[in-house]
Amino acid sequence: MSPVERAVVELILANEFPGAAELRAQVDFVQVVAKWGVDSASVDLLVSEEAPRSPGVTGVIPVDATVVDKTGSLFGEILLWATNGCLSAIEYAWYGDEPPSALPDIGMISIEVRP
Repeated sequence: MSPVERAVVELILANEFPGAAELRAQVDFVQVVAKWGVDSASVDLLVSEEAPRSPGVTGVIPVDATVVDKTGSLFGEILLWATNGCLSAIEYAWYGDEPPSALPDIGMISIEVRP
């Protein structure tokens, strides 16, 4: 992962939820294997076999990571995905006409753990 991708993943995984510890332990074993489009900031991830698994964790990680622009307006959200206990994607969903071509600086991301 790039330094920005890693920083975003670590920011989301710094929160406590069931399976978070195992997912945090995967960060050093993750690589980006595909972009979702030519200029897309969203990517698919692959965790190597030796990394620990997070049993029962599948789907969107239960952390809301909203993105605000320089004016403080809501711009989008980051969704971190897991499949079968492994980190599997970083999705940058945006609100507007122009898709972002890069992940935001972590200072633009507000975090809240879902109950």
